[in-house]
Amino acid sequence: MTLASNGQAAIIRTERGLSIAGTRITIYDVIDHLKAGWTPKLIRNWLPLTEEQLDAALSYIDAHRTDVEAEYQSVLKTREEIRQYWEERNRDRLAAIAKLPPKPGQEEIYAKLQAWKTKLGLVP
Repeated sequence: MTLASNGQAAIIRTERGLSIAGTRITIYDVIDHLKAGWTPKLIRNWLPLTEEQLDAALSYIDAHRTDVEAEYQSVLKTREEIRQYWEERNRDRLAAIAKLPPKPGQEEIYAKLQAWKTKLGLVP
């Protein structure tokens, strides 16, 4: 594991995977942001990390690139399986909700929402 300046491990393995010590933020969260094109400064501003914590995470990712990338791909696969499970499980309920008429007094805002969805190509 990568050590912080105080000699403590900066990257630890938890039930959530490789995590930044003292946080619930995983290395995979950092990788997600990097792959989205975020700069380290932007990541640090978005995630509650110190400069030292982010530097430790980036150093760990660079030092263990192949292992981290393999584990990251596994995490992505698991995320997709979970997403598909819940999408399938909730498909009928979401379809029923979509067919409900707007609540009384919200017809105008509902019409605007539908117009935007159509404009953005979100409505079939």
